[in-house]
Amino acid sequence: MNKELVEQLITDALGENSPLFLISLEFLVDNKISIIIDGDEGVPLNECIRLSRAVESELDREEEDFSLEVSSPDVTKPLIVFRQFKKNIGRTLSVKTAEEKIEGKLVEVIGDDIILNWSAREPKPIGKGKVTVQKSATIPYNSIIEAKVKLIF
Repeated sequence: MNKELVEQLITDALGENSPLFLISLEFLVDNKISIIIDGDEGVPLNECIRLSRAVESELDREEEDFSLEVSSPDVTKPLIVFRQFKKNIGRTLSVKTAEEKIEGKLVEVIGDDIILNWSAREPKPIGKGKVTVQKSATIPYNSIIEAKVKLIF
């Protein structure tokens, strides 16, 4: 399988719709090609079909048989590309770094940092009991080990 050709075909097809971007491209056993794309405002099914056709039409099954799968990311999988954070502003994320694990609402993406806000119960400064306080954390993207969107029903 000509991997460079497939990569170029995907790049060209994604260039036709700038809100879309590549999450992963895998060449698996038995010539299976797995492409995962995302978009700033989601991925319509017709865009998966268009991308699949754009790649498949340029590859010759007579020369080398293959299977092709184009999909959008699974909501239970971690965020992989920094651009995915921007599209998830307003959602609750579970973010793991080397030092800690934080769960909070993604409120902003600035430069290479994400900002999470959450509420926490802490002991009162004076007296017994607890008080609810608002917390915030600025996390550099390069320190994130794993980040997942928390599904809330």
